[in-house]
Amino acid sequence: MINVAGFVSIALFYGLILVVGIWAGRKKQSGNDSEEEVMLAGRSIGLFVGIFTMTATWVGGGYINGTAEAIYTSGLVWCQAPFGYALSLVFGGIFFANPMRKQGYVTMLDPLQDSFGERMGGLLFLPALCGEVFWAAGILAALGATLSVIIDMDHRTSVILSSCIAIFYTLFGGLYSVAYTDVIQLFCIFIGLWMCIPFAWTNEHVGSLSDLEVDWIGHVEPKKHWLYIDYGLLLVFGGIPWQVYFQRVLSSKTAGRAQLLSYVAAAGCILMAIPPVLIGAIAKATPWNETDYKGPYPLTVDETSMILPMVLQYLTPDFVSFFGLGAVSAAVMSSADSSVLSAASMFARNVYKLIFRQKASEMEIIWVMRVAIIVVGILATIMALTIPSIYGLWSMCSDLVYVILFPQLLMVVHFKKHCNTYGSLSAYIVALLIRLSGGEAMLGLPALIKYPGYDEETQEQMFPFRTMAMLLSLITLISVSWWTKMMFESGKLPPSYDYFRCVVNIPEDVVRVGDPAESGEQLSVMAGPLARSYGAATMAGKDERNGRINPALESDDDLPVAEARRLNQQTAQAQVKKMLDTATGSGGGQLSQSGMGMAMPTPEQDNTAF
Repeated sequence: MINVAGFVSIALFYGLILVVGIWAGRKKQSGNDSEEEVMLAGRSIGLFVGIFTMTATWVGGGYINGTAEAIYTSGLVWCQAPFGYALSLVFGGIFFANPMRKQGYVTMLDPLQDSFGERMGGLLFLPALCGEVFWAAGILAALGATLSVIIDMDHRTSVILSSCIAIFYTLFGGLYSVAYTDVIQLFCIFIGLWMCIPFAWTNEHVGSLSDLEVDWIGHVEPKKHWLYIDYGLLLVFGGIPWQVYFQRVLSSKTAGRAQLLSYVAAAGCILMAIPPVLIGAIAKATPWNETDYKGPYPLTVDETSMILPMVLQYLTPDFVSFFGLGAVSAAVMSSADSSVLSAASMFARNVYKLIFRQKASEMEIIWVMRVAIIVVGILATIMALTIPSIYGLWSMCSDLVYVILFPQLLMVVHFKKHCNTYGSLSAYIVALLIRLSGGEAMLGLPALIKYPGYDEETQEQMFPFRTMAMLLSLITLISVSWWTKMMFESGKLPPSYDYFRCVVNIPEDVVRVGDPAESGEQLSVMAGPLARSYGAATMAGKDERNGRINPALESDDDLPVAEARRLNQQTAQAQVKKMLDTATGSGGGQLSQSGMGMAMPTPEQDNTAF
């Protein structure tokens, strides 16, 4: 029998989120449906909202549920997510936020496609997409289980309802809706969980947290030291190359603010982890067989994954548990809407536009993104309802983000002159094979290679093979790029063998991205009529593969290239004629001065100016 009071409270909360999402969507400029406006809120997110939405990058349903579960099962020392993700925001702010925002990119994949080409960028899109979709599916599944525990709502109904609401307001307002609902959702998480803690802590069945028998601190066994380090590095550096993070970075007004938001959000991650840590410790000190809980005891894996809603249900009064339920629902929706928007944005821009429809208009891209939001939301919902091991899938995808995307993003942001498409493809293959060789127990994938210290009983790798895969991927990217560059430039390999056209067989009219703009705004093309035809399709033709086009630059394909060049030549000739006429009428001395002040345009200037 469904709990009516609980159902009413969750309905009121969902109504609040929906209203805020629709209201925030109205902040979008009327008639402005550009990529920046919808995907990045016009790069106009304020400081207050920016802090909340950046914190919501990681503080979601999986974050608070997973933190409570980790405290209960393994102890505080194994609860690495809060510290790991906080450090990922710090390192992201130090090394990535400033250059990415200054270049004016729209998605995380833009610099990768700029350096490695559209098709290689499409391949790199796969682990990023899977990570976002499986993450959304996992937290939707967790929400369904939470609602079924607390108010006895049908699992399928709760998942579908939550998904539909998140998809609707994301579809309506883009990042505006996501960012402003994050403010409401984080407030609900913080207040809702803190309201539950005093009631749970003072429950008659809860023992003392200082009791020696209640080990909620935990310890790291000597044989697991390398595994501990491996997971820590995975959270820190694998937490950087996610579109949900860079969507916030790139939506900031300036590069400096993007860095500031990263640092403040890191502190926010630690602060928001305190309530679930305490709830996990309270659960550890509770003899569950003495409460109204009727399930198996000691708790099985299925029960421990729901330890937070169990504390809310059995250790707090009903009216308090409903506030906690609102907190869990808020956390889930703050993650689900972000993941859906991030995956849809990358598909619309980096796959549909830059690979298949390079001449697509802004409006066409926005409609593709809206359709993608619906499709990604439906996929996440179906997975949440049908796949039993969602977190196993997400764990694998998270590993792939770490071993594949991090080294490649690091190189293209800071050392792009030392990498090319050949190195990228080789590094991708190496990282994928090494990671798959280690197996995944949660998915039932056997270990093809049993690295040193392999635990036969738990089928767990104790060797830090994830970090090894990441490092070997980085070394492969650098070494293969250097070798191919050396072979082509020395003439040992003929230019015709440069299949990806990224070393010596580069089309003459392809322009590479320059240094970051000092103003911190999006790079602009200012070379007259020809600049209006700048784009992957018009500048390099259908055979362009090397990716030396800056995806951050908006293209305008209304003007044919030949016509643009003709108009540019006419403009240059008119300027020269005017200069000569002025000099002839004013004397030779002025000719020299005019010549110094108005140099004839070079071929490079005739194309683009940064």
